[in-house]
Amino acid sequence: MDSQQITIAQHCLNAAYDDTMSFPASVGSLIEAGFDSYLVDYRSNTRTYYLPNGESLVLNNPHEEGAVAAEFDPAGIVATIKWAQLNPPDYTYIDFNQRVTGYGCAGYLVSFIGRRVLYFGRTAEIHVEHFPQ
Repeated sequence: MDSQQITIAQHCLNAAYDDTMSFPASVGSLIEAGFDSYLVDYRSNTRTYYLPNGESLVLNNPHEEGAVAAEFDPAGIVATIKWAQLNPPDYTYIDFNQRVTGYGCAGYLVSFIGRRVLYFGRTAEIHVEHFPQ
């Protein structure tokens, strides 16, 4: 992994937390940099970026308050995703994270090549969200 890829991954992470880059723009930047997926792990407060050649980069998320709820609530997670996709004036990525972890989301895997996001709970329950067309 080269220094430019590391810089782009860190920029996308920072931009998510300060709400200066949309999810589609971040995906575009990461794809252009050669990444094929990334994993957000709320329990370890990390984000791991993956290259097709097997290399990966683990970055720390800014600390967030609260634990992941024990019960996985797919309806609550879907409602939060829909809220985020509408990008209302009150949207923040931090609020998104607090909502989904409150609904039992322990993390999510974004697959660029699969064009989907897999949200998972502590009990390995899942919700799959396909990229909007």
